[in-house]
Amino acid sequence: MTALWRIFRLILREQPTALWRGAALSFLVLAMGAALLGLSGWFITAAAAAGLAGTGAVFDVFRPSAMVRFLALGRAAARYGERVLTHDATLRALESLRVRLLGGFVAASYPRMIRIRGAQALNRLTADIDVLDGVALRLVLPIMAGLMTQLIVFVVIWALIGLPVALWILMGYVVGAAVIFLWATRQTARLSRRAEAAAQAFRSRLIDLIRGRRDLAVQGRLVAQADSAVAADRRRRSLQVQQDRVERLTGAALQMLGTLVAGGTLWLGISMAQAGEFAPSFAALGFFAALALAETIAPLRRAASDLGRMAEAARRVSRDITVSAQEPTACAAAGGHLQIEAVRLTRPLSNVPVLDDLTFAVQPGETVALTGASGSGKSTLLLSVAGLHPVTAGLIRLGDLPVSDWDEASLRDAVALLPQRSVLMSGTAADALRLAAPDSDDETLWQALEAVQLSDVLQARNGLNTTLGVRGDGLSGGEGRRLVLARVLLRRPKVLLLDEPTEGLDERTAQAVLVGVRRFLPNAAILIAAHRRVETGFADRIVNLI
Repeated sequence: MTALWRIFRLILREQPTALWRGAALSFLVLAMGAALLGLSGWFITAAAAAGLAGTGAVFDVFRPSAMVRFLALGRAAARYGERVLTHDATLRALESLRVRLLGGFVAASYPRMIRIRGAQALNRLTADIDVLDGVALRLVLPIMAGLMTQLIVFVVIWALIGLPVALWILMGYVVGAAVIFLWATRQTARLSRRAEAAAQAFRSRLIDLIRGRRDLAVQGRLVAQADSAVAADRRRRSLQVQQDRVERLTGAALQMLGTLVAGGTLWLGISMAQAGEFAPSFAALGFFAALALAETIAPLRRAASDLGRMAEAARRVSRDITVSAQEPTACAAAGGHLQIEAVRLTRPLSNVPVLDDLTFAVQPGETVALTGASGSGKSTLLLSVAGLHPVTAGLIRLGDLPVSDWDEASLRDAVALLPQRSVLMSGTAADALRLAAPDSDDETLWQALEAVQLSDVLQARNGLNTTLGVRGDGLSGGEGRRLVLARVLLRRPKVLLLDEPTEGLDERTAQAVLVGVRRFLPNAAILIAAHRRVETGFADRIVNLI
């Protein structure tokens, strides 16, 4: 519930005026509904009694009938205004939540970011945010408006009829609705959480099926993955059926509660009217007001059904939009001198050191190769130099300042990293390159492609307009790797970090690529995590990580 309340506060903060107006109109709709039905009951009964008593000619029918028309028309107008204001405010607030959630993903720490799966992020941005529209529309505002209406009607009924009738209506609806709501939420919370988990699993598996259909087909797992997605959807639909059954039972219980409260009100009113405590027309007023107040508990049916889903979605979204704000630091001093001083590194979620007491330097224009067995910490060190992995002990300096003291924008301008796994998105080759340097002209793009020995490949196709599919479909693994390397070069960093840059290339092409990289960035300090002889042979110096 804490997460739900936090989401509602965020929605309220985004659209306070519209939501407060909508809440006021929601209360007005319920209050006018109770007044309309109560007044109508009193008017009909009082007019009938006046006719029987022979005083119909002097009975004032104009003011009550005018008030009935006013309440009917006013209620319709208030309902329209409430729907427009609350829905518009909620949709605008959800739009803002989506932006904040996307900002949370983008600003997440590197260890957190690498654990985010594309299907999960898409579910957060779409399904989870869509579920949260009910926090204001079906949970908080209806309950607040209903309670306020019940209290106002309690005071009015007490003043016009008496405390027993007013107390019966208030306690009947409030206590009875609370019991039914708590029972329903206990039944549906588990079901809705499981149904939402099954829906999330279905979406994730379906997206994985579509994205990985080629590899799945090669491995003979395409049908198994499809069956897994269908099974998740079958579980979701089965749980939804159970949830719908509980929702129908909740609706039936709420209707029975309304009937019980109205019947009890009628019995109390008749008994008190027979005792001469008030006129029979006031008994009718209380009875019809009690009937109208059933509208205040009707939204609880849907709220109880969706509470589990909303709570889980709120918990996930609240976690993902919680990004610690970092105070911007002064722009670090320019410089390509890289100094590793007694550095100790551990793997994520572990205290076991992967590197310990490592010291060396890389000067501008120098190429240093890191060697060592797989798992010796080469990639982890590159991530730490790029500011993407914490240093347990020691210091990594870039220019005059530690890497941790550089502000993000300056660090990204000074340091560029080619990781082992890189991503190419759908579009053209020019689009892929300009992702790193949006203002680059075609000549500059061709220079970068020439440096990585890819210009001839693209010229034989459609040049910079060569179309790439998802994840660089249309290029071989080595070609896609070189295109990503060209994109990194366009950043023109002072320190270039390369993790197995020639993987998948023949030795001749690998040598040409390394020479082209140095020619494109003659003054950059280059640090390579090397696995191949061509990479260690190209380096000016080798640092062996044991």
